[in-house]
Amino acid sequence: MASFTSWSFKFLFMTLATFAIISKPSLEVAVPVFQTSPWAAAHATFYGDESASQTVGACGYGDLFSNGYGTDTAALSTTLFNNGFACGTCYQIKCVDSPWCYSGVPATTVTATNICPPNWAQDSNNGDWCNPHRAHFDMSKPAFMKIATWKAGIVPVMYRRVPCERPGGVRFSFQGNGYWLLVYVMNVGGGGDIANMWVKGSKTGWISMSHNWGASFQAFAALAGQSLSFKLTSYSTKETIIAWNVAPENWNVGSTYKTDVNFH
Repeated sequence: MASFTSWSFKFLFMTLATFAIISKPSLEVAVPVFQTSPWAAAHATFYGDESASQTVGACGYGDLFSNGYGTDTAALSTTLFNNGFACGTCYQIKCVDSPWCYSGVPATTVTATNICPPNWAQDSNNGDWCNPHRAHFDMSKPAFMKIATWKAGIVPVMYRRVPCERPGGVRFSFQGNGYWLLVYVMNVGGGGDIANMWVKGSKTGWISMSHNWGASFQAFAALAGQSLSFKLTSYSTKETIIAWNVAPENWNVGSTYKTDVNFH
């Protein structure tokens, strides 16, 4: 009887232990992934010529060709630009309800690289399409010509936010000096946008950087002679990534440093 009781106790213990292991909650945290937004209505115009050489703008990306953005870019109305936090975001745009639209309702994807400023001297419905409360895209001419003929001037469109597909990792372009670091963040995947950023020198802890304008963040700190790491949080998904040892101790302003990390 004692032997049977002992065996029963062991069997019960093993069963409970197995159940505890199976039912143990997972410690893995799901990585936020940017999701495509619903379609919304807007209008689109274009600026510049077929070369898109005049489309370098307020986000601070510099040469859009060498920095990977090409000609598929757009300036956003102030409503969409969001004080520069929309820099780097990606939009799919298609021309609708106009005889100037190309047949088959083609769509193209553009990156926000500039702001379309308001013009208070003109009415929002007659001349200045970029006044507040209007969603408007002032596209590069090559991008506009993918959805409509350029002779249209302006066309109604439908648009939606889409994930930014970027080759490689986030890139950091340095300006400033050893006591004031201004960093332009480029080639951002996922939502394409940055909400917060921190820098860490090899001799410091994490230092919060303030949003300067466009796609740039700044830190007023003595960071010369230190290797630098960066921590970034996505504006759209709140995902946080860390790029360790981005720049060496002898980093220079005017240089761009590549990483192998990016948002989802």
